[in-house]
Amino acid sequence: MAKAAVAKAFEDINAALAVLNAELDGDPGSGSEPTGADPLAALADGCLDLLAGVRAVEARVAALKARAAVQYADTAYAVAPPDAPVRAVEMAVTAEVACVLTIGDRAAGSLLNQSHMLTTVLPLTLSALQEGTLSWQHVRVMVDEAATLDRHGAAALEAHFLDPDAPDAAGGCPAGEMPASRFRHKARTWRERHHAESIEARHAKGVLDRQVLYAPDRDGMAWLSAYLPADQAAAIWNRTTALARGLQGPGEDRTLTQLRADVLATALLTSGNPVSNGNPEGNGNPEGSDPGHVPAPRAQVLVTVPVFALLGATEEPAILDGYGPIPASMARDLVADGADSFYRVLIDPRDGAPLEIGRTSYRLTKAMRQWLRLRDGKCPFPGCSNQSLDNEADHLLAWAKGGTTGVANLGQPCPKHHRLRHLINWQPTPATKHDPPGWTSPTGRHYKSEHQDWEPPHWPEPNPKARKNGRQLPARRKGGGHSDFIHLGLSLGEDGLERILHATA
Repeated sequence: MAKAAVAKAFEDINAALAVLNAELDGDPGSGSEPTGADPLAALADGCLDLLAGVRAVEARVAALKARAAVQYADTAYAVAPPDAPVRAVEMAVTAEVACVLTIGDRAAGSLLNQSHMLTTVLPLTLSALQEGTLSWQHVRVMVDEAATLDRHGAAALEAHFLDPDAPDAAGGCPAGEMPASRFRHKARTWRERHHAESIEARHAKGVLDRQVLYAPDRDGMAWLSAYLPADQAAAIWNRTTALARGLQGPGEDRTLTQLRADVLATALLTSGNPVSNGNPEGNGNPEGSDPGHVPAPRAQVLVTVPVFALLGATEEPAILDGYGPIPASMARDLVADGADSFYRVLIDPRDGAPLEIGRTSYRLTKAMRQWLRLRDGKCPFPGCSNQSLDNEADHLLAWAKGGTTGVANLGQPCPKHHRLRHLINWQPTPATKHDPPGWTSPTGRHYKSEHQDWEPPHWPEPNPKARKNGRQLPARRKGGGHSDFIHLGLSLGEDGLERILHATA
């Protein structure tokens, strides 16, 4: 593959994009001025032409990307050392694709699997993508529905929707001209009706994949979803709906949607049954409990709270481990409901980064492991979002080769990326007390790690009348000095806030 030819082709693509952008911007030199009796209507029609053209180009680029990914993977497997474990080579290939496309490992793995399926099993689908008549979203539907079919079944599926000469060709709107969500419904219906394996057998396999997923979102919120057998999922939905409806009334200002969320959270965060005896539909409050009142979490939660925010003097966000910024009020509520233990972590008031904790022994102390979690926030491998507490501390320069056990020589990769380093030649690059290590792939490409966005703590405004426990809250000092953050291990306890305030006074 000639690099010069590839570079020239991308230059031409970028030049064409510049022309299209000039058209959209109405550049006088591009000849794009609207003509005709209604210039605004002509402009709108031109924008729709651009959108239609972009749709087709995106499809062709997606086909090119899929073919390139598969060809890279095939080549990487071919040149891998013969004694290298297959799983390790697969991890290395996925990691390289993830890094070069700046996506996560899971997304890269999905892309490789989808691309392999597309280029080896679904020729009609690949052809439609290359022609621009089918989008990548439609391709993903086809791949998903064909994934559990044999080759004959997969061929029949795509022929039904993409071959107009097929004996049982789909009628009505062509697959590429309907939204991908509707195409998924049609393709899934066909698959269920024509699958060679019984639905009972397929369901038994699906049950083994049941799981609960957690995804952080904005503004101190997160998504919690579950993949369950349909009857269980429907029963949970119906039960939470019945309980929520039972809480509605003249004095209740929460919507049904909000009540469903509160009922579910209450059930998961308490050990009791929120449904009263003899009232399985949940109409009315159970004796001694309120199914709509969500208690504070009692499972262990780690949260880093600026001291002044904890005392109520500022409202800067706290950091919930595995999530990110949360409102100071939420952190104060967590602390008030019981903190059995906490760690004082000095931070630099100039940039908010925790300070070095040096050690000379090989083994890490508990404080140093906590420190690495604060510095890295997650596995430092590019694109990895593993927040697991079982991430493994790793010497960047091996101890046997003179490496120290200071945080500047430590990483904390997740087990998968720790194995990747030792099984395949992925090498971490140097770290600092502020920044986790980057990585160099076996191909020689360098990828940066994600860094924490430390910020200087907010200092309360000086106020002669503002006192806490008889002491003046300090004004911000100029230069030097340290401010305290508190790293809290929250669990059951009643005097946590009092002890925290006493410790920081």
